[in-house]
Amino acid sequence: MASSTENPENTESFLRKRRGNPLVPDSLSHDRCSETAQDEDANKYEKKVCVSIQTGTYWLTRIALLRAIAFIYFVAFTVAYNQNKQLIGGNGLMPCKDYLRSVKRYVGGKIGTAALAYTPSLLWIMDWTDMDANLDGIALAGMALSGFVLFMGSANMIIMGILWILYHSIVNVGQLWYSFGWESQLLETGFLGIFLCPLWSLSQMPRLFPPSLINIWTFRWLIVRIMLGAGLIKIRGDRCWTDLTCMDYHYETQPVPNPMSYYMHHSPWWIHRFETLSNHFIELVVPFFTFMGRRMCLVNGVLQILFQVVLIISGNLSFLNWLTIVPSLACFDDAALAFLFRRSGGARKTLLEIQSEETAGHGPPATKGVLIRRVLNVSLGLLIAYLSVPVVMNLLSSRQAMNTSFDPLRIVNTYGAFGSITKERTEVVFQGTMSVNHTGEEVIWEEYEFMCKPGALDRRPCLISPYHYRLDWLMWFAALQTYEQSEWVIHIAGRLLANDSSILSLMAHNPFQDREKPRWIRGEHFRYKFPRPGSVSAAQGKWWIRKRIGPYFPPVSLDGLRNYFQSRNWPLPDTE
Repeated sequence: MASSTENPENTESFLRKRRGNPLVPDSLSHDRCSETAQDEDANKYEKKVCVSIQTGTYWLTRIALLRAIAFIYFVAFTVAYNQNKQLIGGNGLMPCKDYLRSVKRYVGGKIGTAALAYTPSLLWIMDWTDMDANLDGIALAGMALSGFVLFMGSANMIIMGILWILYHSIVNVGQLWYSFGWESQLLETGFLGIFLCPLWSLSQMPRLFPPSLINIWTFRWLIVRIMLGAGLIKIRGDRCWTDLTCMDYHYETQPVPNPMSYYMHHSPWWIHRFETLSNHFIELVVPFFTFMGRRMCLVNGVLQILFQVVLIISGNLSFLNWLTIVPSLACFDDAALAFLFRRSGGARKTLLEIQSEETAGHGPPATKGVLIRRVLNVSLGLLIAYLSVPVVMNLLSSRQAMNTSFDPLRIVNTYGAFGSITKERTEVVFQGTMSVNHTGEEVIWEEYEFMCKPGALDRRPCLISPYHYRLDWLMWFAALQTYEQSEWVIHIAGRLLANDSSILSLMAHNPFQDREKPRWIRGEHFRYKFPRPGSVSAAQGKWWIRKRIGPYFPPVSLDGLRNYFQSRNWPLPDTE
């Protein structure tokens, strides 16, 4: 809407239409005021007119969604840049080059459509002689593009599509290290984010391309499926979810606790019962508020975000909870999110102009591009509906599978978390010694420390969310299994015997730094618990108490691992 100093005739025309237009009630709260000066019967007077942001539009919602998606992408690509070389690089624990070669053999020995369909990744068409450079290039490109979108609050389909393809290229070769539900969730969220944007324009408020209500509903449908999947897998899984005792254990036994986990674990029993009941209510009941009108949809959005904030406070769950906040933002329209934008900001001003023009019946013309975009939006809705059929069938099944994809592009997926809760926390502790003989009582075993997982008893739990240490997370699973089930643990032991710098970069403490290499490495299995507040251990500054279970894997040396490594085509660390 133009000000009086720019075009008084247009302002006067708009005022006449507004007075007779029931779509703009005078009772709305004031948001923007423009002063108009007129000369009537030689008397000058001023009229002050205030216009409010109307409900039912999603221009500001789009900006919030794009920035939120870009933030998660930036974190994910940063994690990839810092850790991919050690995990899936040319000299990584599970080189992606070996994985791609195995896929190539599986699909007939050619890099064609079959290979791309089985493992969609740009790495197929890149030079494999320096895979570390390829992985770094993909991660850096993702960081740059997502940082741009985060800063600008705008994007186009090209940028968002490239981000989606880049992350696909990493996830699909990430193997065990990228086998968790939040990877598919980010890919699905990122795919929906592509359709928030115009094809070319980088304007925050592209007037010819208003946010599609179909696109907004695809985000709402995503949060509904995420929460229902998480809730149903719980009541069908561990019995502690139905007898309301799961939260007695969760904070202590979750993969990577943070400092607040200690205090929340020691909350009174009745708080844990309330937490479990609240979890069921938010995951199984609240999602249906989405379909019960604007106000109830807003309630759903508020409760889902608050729920995720509590989970963020309670533990280091990667960027999962931050990511789950993203589709919840689609529950809010412009009127609800206006408080996030400055009154004098360009986005808010432009929104008011757009709404004023639409109220006056001066919307954007139905150009060919606009019509094509409408067809694209309808096509998106039909695609999501079609791909949701097996997902809904899975939700209704008593054999529900969580964190599963039914299509290679992971456009629509199933989700779920903590269907079962471990009742005791076990940890694998790597220990090394420089002694020639590992059997004597005089042998001194020194412990390695991981970046974040529990180790030293007096070490405060870390606070890293939304960042994520993939090796620490997998070590939690390894402790629940045997080393025969997690052979990569022995691969790590071999690398530690050689003081391998790439693996040690994923460690917080190397007891043999600037010293000779250890001659033996072993894995010890411990049971960890939080000490009670006020106990002797707590008074000594200990965050954990532990009890030895036994050996996780026996002492190993480089010579002893030679045949083991060769049988698995792993390069010997001392020959690299």
